[in-house]
Amino acid sequence: MSTTRAALRQLSRLRPFLTRHPPPPWRRISTRSYATAAESSVSAAQLDFGQPVHETHPHILKPGEVTPGITAQEYADRRAKLAFSLPDGAVAVLPSAAVQYRSGAVFWPFRQESNFLWLTGFSEPQSLAVIRKTGPSLSDYTFHLFCRPKDPYAEQWSGPWSGLRAAEDVFNADEALDIHDLASLLPPLLRSASRVYTDVALSPSPLASSSSPTTTSVSSTTPLSLLLPPLLRSHPTSPLSHIIHPLRAVKSPAEVANMRHAGRISGRALTQAMRRAWTSEHDLQSYLHHAFSQSGLSGPAYVPVVAGGRRGRLIHYTHNTALLRPDEGDTVLVDAGGEYGWYATDITRTWPLAGKFSAAQRDLYGAVLAAQRECVNLCRADAGLSLDEVHRAAERLLQRELERIGFSFGAARSLGFGGGDDVMSTLFPHHVGHYVGLDVHDVPGYPRSVPLRAGHVVTIEPGVYVPDDERFPRHFRGLAVRIEDTVCVEDQAPLVLTPEAVKEIEDIEALR
Repeated sequence: MSTTRAALRQLSRLRPFLTRHPPPPWRRISTRSYATAAESSVSAAQLDFGQPVHETHPHILKPGEVTPGITAQEYADRRAKLAFSLPDGAVAVLPSAAVQYRSGAVFWPFRQESNFLWLTGFSEPQSLAVIRKTGPSLSDYTFHLFCRPKDPYAEQWSGPWSGLRAAEDVFNADEALDIHDLASLLPPLLRSASRVYTDVALSPSPLASSSSPTTTSVSSTTPLSLLLPPLLRSHPTSPLSHIIHPLRAVKSPAEVANMRHAGRISGRALTQAMRRAWTSEHDLQSYLHHAFSQSGLSGPAYVPVVAGGRRGRLIHYTHNTALLRPDEGDTVLVDAGGEYGWYATDITRTWPLAGKFSAAQRDLYGAVLAAQRECVNLCRADAGLSLDEVHRAAERLLQRELERIGFSFGAARSLGFGGGDDVMSTLFPHHVGHYVGLDVHDVPGYPRSVPLRAGHVVTIEPGVYVPDDERFPRHFRGLAVRIEDTVCVEDQAPLVLTPEAVKEIEDIEALR
């Protein structure tokens, strides 16, 4: 028996909802294998799938894992939690992401839609997950997965995909269905639904016509965004994200472990970058991308900011093309992080290119660092604070620290600002943090006003960006400092996921 199947069978004895329906005879087999045309079978290790599985990629996936660090059991638990959160008889419909094109026929690497990925682990386009609540218990749901059937000719051109059999045997769908038959097979699944929960835009589309959706022709290039609206409009619908995002916002131990791994490698890469002399933003960016990938991450989690000198005042500067000038005493602000198993980390560090802070740089950096340390310490459940409240604390802390080093908020007001809030919003124009997970800005729309609880993962990133004008002390004008860590909220203390990126002044200067 394959180790993956053995693990699932053992778990199924502990979790009855994994075996709600007896598997068909071909799934009750001693090894994960596939029938050939000659009715023989081959090991899964000899086959190609649309993404790594343990048998083909044991260097990436451990036994029982569907994606790095996340087991088939955890994906089943997630689907159960979602179904349990739905009203009786409701159905959740989640389309996959579409392939995005850079230019002409040149496409970007495929990235699955995050809610779909969180529930299935299935990383292919032209797919649709349908999760139906069938009763009051946690185990009462069904999971149908529409996807592409195997097609040797098409796969010769485009690379392998997993097919219907693997959708059931590897990704544990109760039933896998041909995506090309969606127009005829989806309506029966929705016929008695009390409500359909989906984030599909239901605005009119070119496929919406007087003809029945069940007769709509579906080709391999038909976008689901066009096909689904006419199939869903006849049902009462509600947004799904409002239900799934609170579930995604609280991370499991496995998710935190993935993010800690990404934070460890990313932090080490940034510390190594601080040891070296750099003459261009592009070279520094290229080094970080390489360091993330060669150490086991899938690559950068987002387009980095590598901003030398005064460009650090541009919050999301991503051109990263200018020369760096250590001989002029500039600092560089780097906002960069890698991802592991689709889980992101988010780090910002600011350091002197020549290895030593000037007096003004040291004072401003120290002010931001003091505020950042205190805000990180507030990221614990027993503090009872929301991210919005941590942000307000950050503003108070920054004002205290800036006044200590010579900023006068009263003088700034007299020279053209309305009030203290206006001064602070100029120096510190962004929020102190956001949620992190499968997306670097995770669970969009999930409020920052909810109290932080154990399992929330957030950034803490105070920054000060001093305009070049007379309202602020001359020696600080044009300077920019941001310090950011990814932090997991625990009951009584924060768990910093990115400590390998050094941030103390003495440690930074000692590297050079």
